[in-house]
Amino acid sequence: MSYPPVRYGAEAGAASATFRPGGTPPDLTIGVRSKVGYLATGATTEGQFGLYRWDLEAVPPPGTTPSGHFHRTISESFFILDGSVALYDGDRWRDTAAGDYLYVPPGGIHGFANTSGAPASMLILFTPGAPREAYFVELAEIAAAGRQLSPEEWTELWARHDQYQAR
Repeated sequence: MSYPPVRYGAEAGAASATFRPGGTPPDLTIGVRSKVGYLATGATTEGQFGLYRWDLEAVPPPGTTPSGHFHRTISESFFILDGSVALYDGDRWRDTAAGDYLYVPPGGIHGFANTSGAPASMLILFTPGAPREAYFVELAEIAAAGRQLSPEEWTELWARHDQYQAR
């Protein structure tokens, strides 16, 4: 493995960093369970990656633990900051703790849910930086409106955002 091609060729470095204070409120709330902070998006990282803080406030309602899904164009990584999140690795659900990490390559089946009964926080990293914010916004709008999507509507929504249910 080697370094990627040069992307910056000027003689001197540039003052071009982006800073986000720790106390910044979440960018999006999805239902009553999830708060999402857009730490870095594909748009702000020139398509390199997307990094999100996901705070899971409560246990999902009974019977709503997600099934596994996969992506065709992006990898996804999870790093547990606090609490316990159940992570599905395509083989089994794992109860995690702070410091645990899961990497899922494109095509890898995965899922997550807070089944611990207590709040939890994690970082989610997508590479390359796909426009996942639009997907999260649609989920928030559906939850806020109390809409119930048909299986066909879910399939169409997921497909627009490179998300496919595992069979």
